[in-house]
Amino acid sequence: MALFCVDDDGLKVLLVKRAEDPYARHWALPSGVLKPHLDDSLMAAARRVLAHKVSVELPHVAEVSTFSGPTRDPRGWSIATLFYALLPKDKINAIVRNKVEAVQWVSASSPRHRLAFDHEEQLQAALRALRSRVGDDVLPLHLLPEKFTLTQLQKVCEAILGRDLDKSVFRRRLKGSTDLVELDEYERGPQRPAQLFKAREGFTF
Repeated sequence: MALFCVDDDGLKVLLVKRAEDPYARHWALPSGVLKPHLDDSLMAAARRVLAHKVSVELPHVAEVSTFSGPTRDPRGWSIATLFYALLPKDKINAIVRNKVEAVQWVSASSPRHRLAFDHEEQLQAALRALRSRVGDDVLPLHLLPEKFTLTQLQKVCEAILGRDLDKSVFRRRLKGSTDLVELDEYERGPQRPAQLFKAREGFTF
């Protein structure tokens, strides 16, 4: 599971330090095992695994790809289905920390750790899927607080894509969007007040 969040330093992904072999004390993406008596689908299994990592309900979870083969796990032939999820910026501290594993938010594009199994490949696949959605002009509103400014939205898109966006072009792209709801509220700061927006009811990434 690739759990993404955006903070002031850019796009982050959550890693956990494994407590057991194989790859004990190595960093990895959060993962779990399908339990047929509890899970009626792979999505149900993914959400159950997430419930042990995050104390809030995540608005968006998506399947990315399946990875399989005889070499991805030293215990033998295995199969894994990769999902990614989006955590709003104001919920970044909702991670559940337990006694058997450490957790760490790291740069999604440069995690600084060698990951267990084939999780480096999986992370790259999740990144490509997320960037493809944003590149197709789908707004990553699930990564933002309930109320946000257009500048904050642009910064989230830039963090995902890994490049700056022209402000005027970005604002034109947003005109006529049915996913944004203008609010009669403003964020006050050193500059002139910025209008606040929210995602339309029922929006899904």
